[in-house]
Amino acid sequence: MKRLFGLMALVVLTTIPAGAETLTEVEEVQAEQQEKATIELPAWVKNIKFSGYGMLQYQGQDKEGAHTNSFNLRLARFILDGKIGDFDWRAQIQGTNVKGPGEPTVQLVDLYAEWRKYPEFKIRAGQFKRAFTFENPTHPITQGWRGYADVINNLSGFGDRTGEKSSGGRDIGIQVAGDILPNANGRKLLHYQVGVYNGEGINMKDQDNKKDIIGGLWVMPIKGVRFGAFGWTGTRGEMLDPITGQTRSLKKNRYCLSAEYDKDQFTFRAEYIHSQGWGAAKAANNVREIDYSKGDKADGWYVFGIVPLIKSKLHAKARYQSYRVSKEWSSSVNQLECGLNYFFTKNLEMHLEYSHVNDRNLADDKHNYNLVDVELDFRF
Repeated sequence: MKRLFGLMALVVLTTIPAGAETLTEVEEVQAEQQEKATIELPAWVKNIKFSGYGMLQYQGQDKEGAHTNSFNLRLARFILDGKIGDFDWRAQIQGTNVKGPGEPTVQLVDLYAEWRKYPEFKIRAGQFKRAFTFENPTHPITQGWRGYADVINNLSGFGDRTGEKSSGGRDIGIQVAGDILPNANGRKLLHYQVGVYNGEGINMKDQDNKKDIIGGLWVMPIKGVRFGAFGWTGTRGEMLDPITGQTRSLKKNRYCLSAEYDKDQFTFRAEYIHSQGWGAAKAANNVREIDYSKGDKADGWYVFGIVPLIKSKLHAKARYQSYRVSKEWSSSVNQLECGLNYFFTKNLEMHLEYSHVNDRNLADDKHNYNLVDVELDFRF
């Protein structure tokens, strides 16, 4: 028995580091060794946030000779946000059936850094949303509809009239923006933003060494209310002229007038956009051939309202929109839409929508058709 106690004492003594005479000292030594082994992460790594969202869709329409009825993976995005000192940064990757079901596209949509030390003067550089219209920068889910209005898609750099690849309203460039003129309560009354861009859409270098300049200014006289105006001048390079067989730059001169009320889950917005400059043979898909048959002017507008029937649970909505590809009624596509948005949780919602479409570009007896859209959208 004495030998057993002696052996146990020897084991304990051999496990105590030199200079550690009590159990407390042993614990202190072990804690110190563990602390030395821990790798301290830089502050910018700790500030990285991962998020994303998905949009699942069912859509059917009864267009004459082109009936469709299909489930679709509308959109998936994965986002990294971070902060380094006075700079915020974002990287966002998107997967979508941009060319249609069965033709998925994965691409980088956002990659930028923004100096945000002063809210009156912020500088952003990289690839990001153009400084044009209220609707362009709106989140696809928060926007509340089956898609952005046709005039936004065609004249705000989505599936643009000039044939750019679908870019979600983005371009590569640099922008300054800020909120100024605080009232007695500290709320800023005026916002400005001015950007210089390549003019080619996402993931594209400048093709003619000419830059697009886009600016916006809006006033916010009452909380939740804003009135804005935007201007855009620039070019899209290397466009094939079918008459001469040579390439040249295509001019873009646009303006937008906007109004919005957004407060307590009530949202009302209206925008009008006018464009001067020839279009491409086909919008989006990186088409680079001029189509003179559409004329050199286009315009369009939309107005919508979204109101809560049950706060934070059920919203009703209605929208009217019109887009004229040649700024003539004979070229207009007009839509009257209504629907419901149901929120299971703040991160899971369902959109139901009916649209009556009047497309005057179709044959006389085929102008009108109906469209139904159902979406399940989630965030993480």
